[in-house]
Amino acid sequence: MNRRSVLGLCAITGLGLALLPASAVSQQKSLKEQLVGTWTMVSWEQDVPNGPKFQRFGANPKGFNIFDANGRFFMMFARPDLPKIASKNPSNPTPEEAKAIVAGAIGYFGTYTVDEGTKVVTLRVEASSFPNQLESDQKRTITSLTGDELKYQNTTALTGGQIYYVFKRAK
Repeated sequence: MNRRSVLGLCAITGLGLALLPASAVSQQKSLKEQLVGTWTMVSWEQDVPNGPKFQRFGANPKGFNIFDANGRFFMMFARPDLPKIASKNPSNPTPEEAKAIVAGAIGYFGTYTVDEGTKVVTLRVEASSFPNQLESDQKRTITSLTGDELKYQNTTALTGGQIYYVFKRAK
């Protein structure tokens, strides 16, 4: 091969590589990088030992699960049919209103880490509407993660059984 042919071949190869999609040349994103973003709740279902499946937040739950790139998270889940407080004062619900709200909503935040090998997300809860979670490590095992859907389960739920979560990426 002469020099001109070698240079031409190199130029064509370089141009071909430059035109490839970035995903073909770069590595796949880490699990943590794929997790970052805002996710809206699709379903929340708990297998209770010796009992039926339980949907604490109803058949059409509302909620967000937000993971930022710096290792912080926020979650808020609620039933869509929570009662309004008759007194219009959040500090003064009736006992029935308070019970329904506590049973049908939860919010918590803190920091998180991801174990890429086991696909386990560990949530370190700093504040929660369920104080029993404070300063505890909550483990979530990712069972499926695509660009638009996240599924994970909590195998060590404080209330027993396992909880299965499904989220869609917020648009």
